[in-house]
Amino acid sequence: MNTEPNHRLLLIDDNHAIHDDFRKVLCAAGPDDLDAEEARLLGGTTPVKARPAFEISSAFQGEEGVALLQTGRDSGRPFAVAFVDVRMPPGIDGIETVARLWEQDPDLQVVICTAYSDYSWQKMIARLGHSDRLLILKKPFDAIEVLQLACALCEKWKLTREANDRLADMERIIGERTHELREANEHLKAEPQNLSAPDPSR
Repeated sequence: MNTEPNHRLLLIDDNHAIHDDFRKVLCAAGPDDLDAEEARLLGGTTPVKARPAFEISSAFQGEEGVALLQTGRDSGRPFAVAFVDVRMPPGIDGIETVARLWEQDPDLQVVICTAYSDYSWQKMIARLGHSDRLLILKKPFDAIEVLQLACALCEKWKLTREANDRLADMERIIGERTHELREANEHLKAEPQNLSAPDPSR
């Protein structure tokens, strides 16, 4: 079972300029800088791959981001990755936002973006738990790093969905087979026994 690629990104940051920066990096026309650099280093013979067509939705407060996530899920168009700022006054901070996002969608891949040390890694883990769905991006961010994270995490989201679908399918098959075996066993028990009693004269 192959899941369709999902390049829907949710950007939650109270700074409008940050949203513009992300769009410049992720929605720019032309080849990836990484692929262009690879082609240059290898003598220009490497085919240049096109970057994914990312679809970015912007929220400027945590509550707004949670609402957008829920709307996407309800419409059958979930987000694969969320980039979430830590400081977003006057609303809830980024850590609380991530906790609420995961309550709505446990499969969401998250990148925490911060230029400050409001939360230590230990405090983040204490609130959010250990998770392979959480990464940290320090501001000011590097454009290539943002592009790498977006591409890799969208693919990770897809592979996770496929693994979950396969597991659910296997559990369904095992459940059906177990039910069939149970019914067959009950049927055998219900059948009359035709065995003749042994002849004592023999």
